[in-house]
Amino acid sequence: MISIKVPPLGESITEALVSRWVKKEGDAVAPGETIVELETDKITVEVPSITGGVLSKQHYAEGATVHTGEVLADLDESRTAAAEPRAAPAPPTPEPRASPAAKRLAAQANVELATIPGTGRGGVVSKPDVVEALRSAAAPRPAPLSSPAPLPPPAQAIPPAARPVSAPPASERETREKMSTRRKRIAENLLQAQHATAHLTTFNEIDMSALIALRGRVKDRVEKERGVRLSFMPFFVKASCQAIAALPVVNAQVDGDSIIYKHYVHIGIAVATDAGLVVPSVKDAHQKGVVQIARETAELAARAREGKLAMDDLTGGTFTITNGGVFGSLLSTPILNPPQSGILGMHKIEKRAVVVDDAVAVRPMMYVALSYDHRIVDGEQAVSFLVRVKERLEDPERMLLAV
Repeated sequence: MISIKVPPLGESITEALVSRWVKKEGDAVAPGETIVELETDKITVEVPSITGGVLSKQHYAEGATVHTGEVLADLDESRTAAAEPRAAPAPPTPEPRASPAAKRLAAQANVELATIPGTGRGGVVSKPDVVEALRSAAAPRPAPLSSPAPLPPPAQAIPPAARPVSAPPASERETREKMSTRRKRIAENLLQAQHATAHLTTFNEIDMSALIALRGRVKDRVEKERGVRLSFMPFFVKASCQAIAALPVVNAQVDGDSIIYKHYVHIGIAVATDAGLVVPSVKDAHQKGVVQIARETAELAARAREGKLAMDDLTGGTFTITNGGVFGSLLSTPILNPPQSGILGMHKIEKRAVVVDDAVAVRPMMYVALSYDHRIVDGEQAVSFLVRVKERLEDPERMLLAV
């Protein structure tokens, strides 16, 4: 009998949630096959079998909290699938790939996931896909003008996808939902950032005209020749790396009564997923060009939304960039990602009247915010950092030609 244990979960992570049993008791398991999936506050961990056999016992139910080193299941390597009496297999019912949030919402609404087209990478069904399917099903469909309106079908004939989410009974004025492991850890980290750092934010604004024009000239060619969709994020990463070269304290961290200066820049990119916010990092971003940064950023974001990030993706970041503008935010104060000392907030690009050469002109402007740990970053250094970022993005060709 072999014990399947909770593996090491990564830096400073000691517990996880049993998300899904891939194998059930009595199932045959081949070497390398995944037995169970664990959800930490950062990633989903697949626990494989190192040998073949039959899963004889599960020690925890789905939803249980487990800790590193605890026994998850027992595997009997002396038994094989041929020796197990099994019932006749049910007709195949392929289950579409879907995010956990999409599965929960679909189950609540009694919707078949197979009826919903997935827009995620590889056809993964996301929560917005389910919401859109419910909205479309609930919307009234006008009958053709040339024919009378059809009689409504009997209730039992309505397909599951057409049933909207039922409202709670009128007597239920509140709903209590237990926080997920990831949400609890996010809450803990945010409180730690507020309580353990001297948190301060400074602001500036950027005229995006030149950057928009440059991106407009090259984005189609870059996508055609390099297979990369060029957003504004990699330009902000590049500008931040150059500003950090001049002001390395923004990339440093406090360790007791010491300051650790990093001679490399791992830029964390905040990504919103169905399970919460994660911050994978582009390693050694200071050594990479805009196109390479764009490719890695897109790959990290896709893996984050599919729950396929590795622990290495989520550790080692030295500075973070978050883009609230994609959700319509005009201005915000980003919270530090400990133990980092700086985080840059991007926002919505909005046309505003500004004074250019003593004349009023309409320009696409973006507010930017730098939150920093005032214990080691002085106000002058924070302001200078943002000014350098602003100068580089308002003259992007010069930035890209810089050594």
